[in-house]
Amino acid sequence: MKSGDFLEYLKGNVVLFDGAMGTELYNRGIFLNRCFDELNINRPQIVRDVHRAYLQAGADVIETNTFGANIYKLGPHGLGDQVEQINLQGAKIARAEAGSKHWVAGSIGPLGIRIEPWGATSEQEAREAFRQQARALMDGGVDLFILETFTDLHEIQQAIIAVREVGSLPVMAMLTLTEDGTTPYGNTPEQIVQQMSEWEADVIGLNCGVGPQIMLTALERMAKITTKPLAIMPNAGFPRNVEGRSIYLSSAEYMAEYSRRFILGGAKIIGGCCGTTPEYIRAMRSAIRSLLPQQRRVMVKIKDQQAACKEPCQMAQKSNLAARIASGEFVTTVELVPPRGTDFGKAVAIARILKEHGVDAINIPDGPRALSRMGAPFLGKVIQDAVGIEPIVHYTCRDRNLLGIISDLLGIHAMGLRNLLLITGDPPKMGDMPNATAVFDIDSIGLTNVVNYLNRGIDLSGNPIGQPTSYLIGVGVNPGAIDLDNEMRRLEWKVKAGAEYAITQPVFDIEIFNNFMERFREFRIPLIAGIWPLINLRNAEFMNNEIPGASVPSEIMEKMRRTRTKEAALETGLQIAGETIRAIAQTVNGIQISMPFGNVDYSLKVLENIR
Repeated sequence: MKSGDFLEYLKGNVVLFDGAMGTELYNRGIFLNRCFDELNINRPQIVRDVHRAYLQAGADVIETNTFGANIYKLGPHGLGDQVEQINLQGAKIARAEAGSKHWVAGSIGPLGIRIEPWGATSEQEAREAFRQQARALMDGGVDLFILETFTDLHEIQQAIIAVREVGSLPVMAMLTLTEDGTTPYGNTPEQIVQQMSEWEADVIGLNCGVGPQIMLTALERMAKITTKPLAIMPNAGFPRNVEGRSIYLSSAEYMAEYSRRFILGGAKIIGGCCGTTPEYIRAMRSAIRSLLPQQRRVMVKIKDQQAACKEPCQMAQKSNLAARIASGEFVTTVELVPPRGTDFGKAVAIARILKEHGVDAINIPDGPRALSRMGAPFLGKVIQDAVGIEPIVHYTCRDRNLLGIISDLLGIHAMGLRNLLLITGDPPKMGDMPNATAVFDIDSIGLTNVVNYLNRGIDLSGNPIGQPTSYLIGVGVNPGAIDLDNEMRRLEWKVKAGAEYAITQPVFDIEIFNNFMERFREFRIPLIAGIWPLINLRNAEFMNNEIPGASVPSEIMEKMRRTRTKEAALETGLQIAGETIRAIAQTVNGIQISMPFGNVDYSLKVLENIR
């Protein structure tokens, strides 16, 4: 959703562009030998329809139908004298469809000729062609320029210079790769980043040419050497010739899965090129939402908010756990995963053992790894009643709409549960029911706002609910986030929304954790550090490669690799957990111990390490 300056918005959000214009026009009956750019004048409705389809699919940005609308490409069609008109009309069509809620990117492609030193066209002539196009696009109301599908660094340099001379709109510079991961002229991803940075492109990216896999590898190389926003817009795989038609065989689901990988790899902008359609963009939007749900701010409009709101309960009065945290005591919690069925007997027995050993609270995940398990609030209620130890109930946004969330939270409070950990939730694609629908009306930031309102005695419409809830509001934070700046911005929003403490993902790398702590201290809320006692090499590899943010240092991997027996691996894992706790204990307010494979004895040995 459009919100102010494009580059400023990029700092805290992932932006989704549209898919292929040419593919959609072809699918709607426009022959390949037709000049697609001419349609802006002769058949504007079909261009509008394509834009509308992509916006309805979830695109944040649509590109003008002007990729080849320069004098050198329009000339052979007898349209060389209509460059300004075609570009102006293309921008106006897109602007009218996008309105004020979405961005419009003015699309400028290569000239289709060789410029000096490779050809007879001078740099000055090339720049004038790009300027001619850019002026008309800017007059038509575009928000930014996208220079896309360039193969020659020298040519895109002239395009960057030209659009900079026309105005100050943001510039995206996009090169295309071949199957060997370089441009057709042999430039590497590192060279692309270096040159685009020197030429002051605002966004650096790759599009067209190849499918998602090759682009992901290039993205990972680029992300290591630049802090500029990176954009990735692959083709839907490689085209196959089927009865004279170029068919792209990569599915929308495949592109969606790679969208998640692009984001984790550092991309701030994703989209589709040749072969992608609104179906692909819809799937990619779902993938973005499942990984990084867009922040939706809940606006409460009431006549007399001060009269409706009540003073929230003091933290120390909310629960026994809250009182211990508020007093500065070092707390210990152990994670207990709910059962796959209805039998909670084992979970209760484990909770009883943990209480006997002095654990302060039982941490209960809500459908971790998107697997179907007993609901966290229900198990929390059973354990609290049967054992007398407080649970920390995880509550996710994945499975409920706003109405369901309010209903759940009021009911959970009525059951006597007070300690919450508010998280966005793992997307269904990760679990054993990948076709389940993710809701994600809000993310963890919005959810924190919701609980904070309830703690002040009002619902989302500002209506009084009677006695306020008295939840202890906890949130998750990832010290090893790929984009730590974004992680800290999100944490800042959570704290402003009402977060009272935070729990980290498992900590392995002390250096990464210490760097995180330098920034975390400014928020002045208690922190509980996650500890995962490794049980073997495979477990360490899983944590390092499949749990986002859980970075296992090479020296720890090597220690686990040197173990030769199950017993030795367990002992080494305990030793590593103990060393981690001792290294961070003075800087945190407590620890949360995970229980690999439900082995309570292993968690108790970690507790012994603390004492």
